[in-house]
This record gives sequence, C-alpha cells and structure tokens, in this order.
Amino acid sequence: MAVINENYSSDSKWKSCMPWLKQKIANKCTKKTLYKRLPILTWLPKYDRQCAIGDLLAGITVGLMVIPQALAYSGIAGVPTQYGLYGSFLGCIVYIFFGGCKDVPMGPTAIASLLTYQAVRGVSTEHALLLCFLTGVVQVLMGIFGLGFLVDFISGPVSSGFTSAVALIILTSQVRDILGVTASGSVFTEMWGNIFRNIHETNAWDTVLGICCIAVLLIMRIIGQLKIGSNKGGVEETKLQLFANKFLWLFSTARNAIVVIVCGFIGYSFQQNGDSPFQLIGAVPSGLPNFQLPPFGFTQSVNGTEIYYSFLDMVSDLGTGIIVTPLISLLETIAICKAFANGKAVDATQELLAIGLANVANSFVQAFPGGGALARSAVNNASGVRTPLGGLYTGLLVILALLYFTPYFQYIPKSSLAAIIIAAVIFMVEVKVVKPMWRSKKSDLFLGLATFIACLVLPLEIGILVGIGLNLLFILYHAARPKISVEKLTSHEGTEYLILTPDRCLIFPSTDYVRNLVTKHSIRQGIPVVIDCSHIYGADFTAATVVESLTKDFAARDQPLLFYNLKPSVSAVFEGVSPQDFVVFYNQDQLDELLRKKQPEKPTNDLV
Repeated sequence: MAVINENYSSDSKWKSCMPWLKQKIANKCTKKTLYKRLPILTWLPKYDRQCAIGDLLAGITVGLMVIPQALAYSGIAGVPTQYGLYGSFLGCIVYIFFGGCKDVPMGPTAIASLLTYQAVRGVSTEHALLLCFLTGVVQVLMGIFGLGFLVDFISGPVSSGFTSAVALIILTSQVRDILGVTASGSVFTEMWGNIFRNIHETNAWDTVLGICCIAVLLIMRIIGQLKIGSNKGGVEETKLQLFANKFLWLFSTARNAIVVIVCGFIGYSFQQNGDSPFQLIGAVPSGLPNFQLPPFGFTQSVNGTEIYYSFLDMVSDLGTGIIVTPLISLLETIAICKAFANGKAVDATQELLAIGLANVANSFVQAFPGGGALARSAVNNASGVRTPLGGLYTGLLVILALLYFTPYFQYIPKSSLAAIIIAAVIFMVEVKVVKPMWRSKKSDLFLGLATFIACLVLPLEIGILVGIGLNLLFILYHAARPKISVEKLTSHEGTEYLILTPDRCLIFPSTDYVRNLVTKHSIRQGIPVVIDCSHIYGADFTAATVVESLTKDFAARDQPLLFYNLKPSVSAVFEGVSPQDFVVFYNQDQLDELLRKKQPEKPTNDLV
C-alpha cells in the first residue's frame, strides 16, 4: 500500500510540474524567438536583385581569398592540405541560416588552426576532426544556456596580448617552410630552438621564393590602398579613375590567389623538367569529402603496433583545447561582428549557435575547427556583401576547386603558402595599442604584456588562462580596495563631522579594508562620522555583518555613525542582520537634527 501511495505521490508531483514545463516551452516557442534564432527569416523576404548582385560579387571575391588561405591554414593545424578546403564550404552554408552578421565568412582561421595544432600536437588527423565536432557542441551548448557572456572575461589587453603572441607563433611555424627545414614544436621558444638546430638544412630555393612572395604580397597590399585621382575639393572621380581604383583593389584582394597560381605554375614547370628544387605540398585528393560521422574512436598503427584510441582517450588527449578553442573562436567572431555592426547590438548567444552548428556540420565533412576571420570579413564588407547569403557563393567556389582544380594544387610550393600566412599574420601583432595603453592605464599594458609572454613561453591554452587569471586578480584587487575619500565638514549648525565616501559597492573582499579605514579615521578625529553611500549600489551579507560591527563599535565609543543616501535595496541587506543604532538620512536638515540628538550631553558643574 505504501508503494502505491509513493508512486501516486511521484505521479502527482510530475503532473504538477507539467503546466510549468508547458508554459516554459510555450514562452520559448514563439514567432519572435523563431525569427531571433533563424535570422534568415528576417532578411530573406526582403531579398532583391541588388542584394543578389552584392552577395555574388562578395562571395566570389572571398572565395578567391579563402582557397589559398585554407591550403595554408592546414599546414598550421598540422593536417593534410585538403582538410582546410573541407572546412570552407559547408560551414559557410550553415551560417547563412543561423548567422546574424552578414560580413562573417565561416571557415578556417589562423588562430583556430594554431589552437587545433596545440590541442592535437600531431597525434592524428582524427583528433582534429573530433575537436571540430566537440568545439561545435560546446559552442551550441553555451548558446543554449546563454553563456556568451563568458567572452566578457577576456579583456582587451588580454585579447591583444594573446593575438600578438599567436601571430608570432604562427609566423615562427611558417619560417621552417620558408627555409625548407624540419622543425617541430608547439611552443614559441621550442620552435626557434629547433629551427636554429636544423638551420644547416636550409633550402636556398625555398628561401628565395618565400622571401620574394612575402615582398610581392606586401607590395600588392599597398597597391590596393592607392587611389588614382581625388575627390577633394568636390571634384568627382572620372569613370576611368573609378575603374582603375576598383581594379587595383580587386588586384590587391586577389593577391593570395595570384601568388599561388604563379608559384604553382613555377613548381609545375620545374616538375615537368625534372625534380623540383622546391618542397611542394604534394598530391591533394580530388572530389568532395565523404559525409560521415566524425571519428569517435580509431585504430592507428605505430611502429607496426596497432593502437586503439577510444573516445575518452581522444578527449583526454585534446585536454583544455575542447574549452579554449570554442571560446577563442567565439571571441574572434564576436570581434568581427562588433567591427561591422555599425552600432547595432551583437547577439553573442546567436553567434555561438551559428558558429557551433557550422563547426558541427564541418566535422561531418572532415574539417578542423573554424570561425570568422577578420581579413576575409574586411574583404567581404568592402566587396559590398548585403546578406549572409554571400557565403553560398564562397562555398560553391570552394566546391568547384575541390572537384576540378585539386590535381593542380600538388605543384604549389610550401614556401609560397608560408609566405601568404606570414604576410597576413604580421599585421595581427597589435603594436599600435601599446602607446594608448601606456597613456591610458599602465596596469592594462602590464596585463597585455604578461599574457603575451605567457602565451610565448607556455602552451597557448595555458597562456590565455594565465592572462584571464591575472585579469580576474586585477578585478578582485580593485573590488577589495575601493577608493574612499575623506573630508572634514561642518554642518549648518556648526557641528564638525567626518564624511567618508566609498566609490563602489561593498562586497566581501572589500569589507575588512573599509572597516579598518573607517575605524582608523574615526578614532583619529573623534567626531561624528557620516558614510556617504551614494555610490554603493550593492552589498552582501559580509558587508552587512561589518556594518553591524561598526555600529556596535561606534556606540561603545559614544561616537555618532550615520549613513547618507543609502539605496533602499542596500539598506534592506544591512537591516537583515538587525544592527543597533543604524541610522540613515537623505538631506542636510536631517543631518543637523541627527547630530544634535547624537551629541553627548556635556556635564554640568553645580556650585555648592
């Protein structure tokens, strides 16, 4: 009988929860939520011919840029060349439906590629593919639970230090291909040590070609910034000048593709006439990748021994990369969205869902993690993209390359791809922020430099965590040490009093500091004390107990303690511990009256 009652009770509880659950689901399943989570429903009905033309031109332009970049980023990630291309088409298409920023072309990025290499550390390509899936899953879960705010804990100085360190690490990783030497390593110092150790293996052909490619790429970048004619003084550019400027810009934008084509032709020519003096990227499988589940386990042959890696083994090998890669990828994408938002709010949760679903989709076509790249986004914006549909044309161009052009990729020298990366990442070193940081707040510069150094001498994921940790310590220190101004004033009735004004909320790290400061000044002056609470917008239980202790101490010394302009919500927190002689006032007239009441009576000497 007891069992029946227990089951009945459980069923009753479940039934009682059903209305609440249904209400929650009903609140989420609204037209507004649908349009918010599927942004394509907002802009697609308004899509017109002008949008189509803008998206087509921008998509093709970005496609010409992403193909050589994808080939190069595969080298950074430490995976075969084709995997960069595999991550450059399906994610673009998925982002069309869920992405909220028209300028973000989803695909492999320099930072995500390096994070992939740091997480995988050359164990196997399967680890990189699983990392792509797990990165997407983590991002989607963060989006579902509204954890986009976590990127707010990565401050500007930390982000600058991290990005600059990443740029130098990527540059270093490509120096070996420029020199044509073998040099492994995942840490900046380790890479350079191996490069110098094997410097005698330098291939002069690769070095000369790489340096020439870097020079050409930088010159072509400058050419794109040139302007023929001028519209100063109200003089409009002629059609010829407009055409010339557009041609120069397009020529500069397509510089990566041009260099790859020219170098590929050079490599092909040498190969046809005998052995090529360059290190070529080798054969690239043609055709589209198979659509299949990412590897949740695999068998690898090591020195003739078959080793099976289970899913848990792979997750263990990836370590903190499963968390760091999604966060940094989101940070990179959010930065792009903000840069091109034109003052509009950026929905971090929606971007998490968008890039998360794109990464999950990419993992089914054997890609490594990706996100939005600033350089491609800038080109996308400058090309006149109107909607995220521009990613469709970028994806189609990559598909065409996979279907018809991969046989020619094998002749591309590695040094030319390394040059493309070096010419791009050199501008990621944020030297320009050093001077403003120094002028603005020197502690922020220290934070940026500490993150920069930590990322260079430690594994990258540890370096960024060190930066975030230092940033949190700075925040906690400032929270624990509020600035308190101390003034001695005189009331309208001529009574002297001491007024102390904290500049922020009272929470547990700062309570002892505030208490000691108030006690020190009050004992030294020996006059009534007023605490100006105008800037105290919040408090906690610890602060309330300190206030209770202060009121007792002041009462024991028979010294008045008053609280001015205390917010009702904060007052309620303090009153929760029932402090004695807790007095709050809100204007000067009340102060005079309270000081009059609180003043100790002067003893009278009766003459007998």
